[in-house]
Amino acid sequence: MDIDISALPSPCYVVDERLLLRNLEILHSIQQRTGCKILLALKGFSMYSAFPLVGKYLKGVTASSLFEARLGYEEMGKEVHIYAPAYIEEEFDEILANCDHVTFNSFDQWNRFKGKVKSIKTKTISCGIRINPEYSEIETPIYDPCFQYSRLGVTLVNFRPEELEGLEGLHFHTMCEQNSDTLERTIQVVDQKFGKYIKTMKWLNLGGGHHITRADYELETLIRSITFLQDKYGVDIYLEPGEAVALNTGFLVARVLDIVDNGMKIAILDTSAACHMPDVLEMPYRPNIIQAGILGEYPNNYRLGGQTCLAGDIIGDYSFRQPLKPGDRLVFCDMAHYTMVKNNMFNGVNLPSIALFNEKEGIKIIRQFGYGDFKNRLS
Repeated sequence: MDIDISALPSPCYVVDERLLLRNLEILHSIQQRTGCKILLALKGFSMYSAFPLVGKYLKGVTASSLFEARLGYEEMGKEVHIYAPAYIEEEFDEILANCDHVTFNSFDQWNRFKGKVKSIKTKTISCGIRINPEYSEIETPIYDPCFQYSRLGVTLVNFRPEELEGLEGLHFHTMCEQNSDTLERTIQVVDQKFGKYIKTMKWLNLGGGHHITRADYELETLIRSITFLQDKYGVDIYLEPGEAVALNTGFLVARVLDIVDNGMKIAILDTSAACHMPDVLEMPYRPNIIQAGILGEYPNNYRLGGQTCLAGDIIGDYSFRQPLKPGDRLVFCDMAHYTMVKNNMFNGVNLPSIALFNEKEGIKIIRQFGYGDFKNRLS
């Protein structure tokens, strides 16, 4: 890492625009080669200070709520798509004011709101319905949209072709951090089950979970999959990765507060898995740290823990070349996606500051938080 972190507040998220640009160029190349449209999924990355850069390459955003839709509309100003398991009636007029595409989770939702959609005269809103092909290769149920009794999408047995009038697209999302071979197999199932309905549509949304910017991702398989659908059905293709946009573009800088010993050395940090990197506990996974290894790789072994009272607020076990001491800084990798959007202030722990880095301006502190942010979320 060639960024000087010594002057940063701690903890602090740092997004490197050079790395973000690399990802955006890969995604843009897919758009250029296929004519598909790639959207930023705000559920994965909502750092709107980076939207001017993102907007130069991607076609817009996709939202999961009114607030995300409004953020995308106000800060990116390009296409705004939305999907939610159910829409809140009191919010729907504002959703229509901010969105260009609305995808419904059920035919009942579509029938409830289609009158409002049709009443909009100032712009055209394209509507679709989410399907559940009942096929997924995700092994962790909490992330599998197709697991048994899933609430997400319409299965074939529940599909109502007689109620498709006014709908222009189908949407499926069945993947999580996967390669394009999974997409290719998924498309075979979707084609077999829902192909006769795709024929009547203007667009098909392949959802998210595509790890397009990962080093081992098979771009040619993705291009072949997109081209297959375009050639067979003549539909516009949308993809909406969030993680692929920000994958490996950000870091979390944290500081050692104390070292305790209870059978092994435990370093307590000024960051927290529970508050600042919740996917460490939910996925779960072990984030990489610059100049650290697995247990036993280097002489000095530590368990890294957060500063909350949650007993399980453990980031993982690591080894270091030199002993850790209070004041040392650690740099966690791949901390741009699903961190800022999911962090919280449990125990009153402050949120990390947010910074951007580019070669022209260096480090720029975008936001710092304080007691007011904690208090204003409470009553």
